Amino acid sequence: MRIARIQRADGAVFAARIDGDLAVPVAAEAPRFMADAVRDLIADGADPAVLAPVADPLPLPEVTLLSPVAAPQKIVCIGLNYADHIRETGLDTPERVLSFVKTAHTLAGPYEDVVVPEGATAQLDWEAELAVVIGTVARDVGPAEAMAHVFGYTVVNDVSARDAQFADGQWFRGKNFDGFCPIGPWIVTPGEIADPHALAISARVNGETVQDSSTKEMIFKIPEIISYLSRYMTLHPGDVIATGTPYGVGMGRTPRLWLGDGDVVEVEVEGLGTLRNTVRFA
Repeated sequence: MRIARIQRADGAVFAARIDGDLAVPVAAEAPRFMADAVRDLIADGADPAVLAPVADPLPLPEVTLLSPVAAPQKIVCIGLNYADHIRETGLDTPERVLSFVKTAHTLAGPYEDVVVPEGATAQLDWEAELAVVIGTVARDVGPAEAMAHVFGYTVVNDVSARDAQFADGQWFRGKNFDGFCPIGPWIVTPGEIADPHALAISARVNGETVQDSSTKEMIFKIPEIISYLSRYMTLHPGDVIATGTPYGVGMGRTPRLWLGDGDVVEVEVEGLGTLRNTVRFA
């Protein structure tokens, strides 16, 4: 099953079940600050597969797909979690899960422009990632029970300003420009994915493949990540965990490759869909 946030032509926003080429609205989103119909649907424990429509179904081409969550309590990203990415960077393999946070203002829709203030960075990079969306509260859970807390999976591009990231001594600013977390195009529930650790993952810049790997390259698998994080923080419904990126980022290439105005970045994870975002320097 695929769950999305959609915007109708009249501006109304819904959580929607995607049935083939139709978007079936199953919950309306209130027009207020930090509203998030999908997060609320997950938190309520409702089954989108059986919810009655709250508005007429619409063909997908007639709606805008938004970020599938809009206001998660947190977006936790995992760094240096792919063996092939470790090899390309020459960095040491972490002994434990390496995490950092993006905030909700970084979220962007699956086809939305990534708008960067002119002069804010000269080293704009991409990172293709598989993301996990939490379905039920997880606090101090073991690896064996961790997957029971997963609502579904989606695609993330962890856009990064490398000059800002490494100039500050910590990664917050370089990872948290507005719109630096394109996500979507929807959330796919676990029953549709046989093994999240055996999915092709790739990125293309202006049609040229720059990342081409598999989630089997993950060093810390999803149960380990959820268990580790839940020791120190409560994971809430709608929280997003981006699980790391494989080799092929711009920083790891020789010569290095940075994104420029008008570049189109496509990030794809097998079975989950594709993001397509154009970079704009304002």
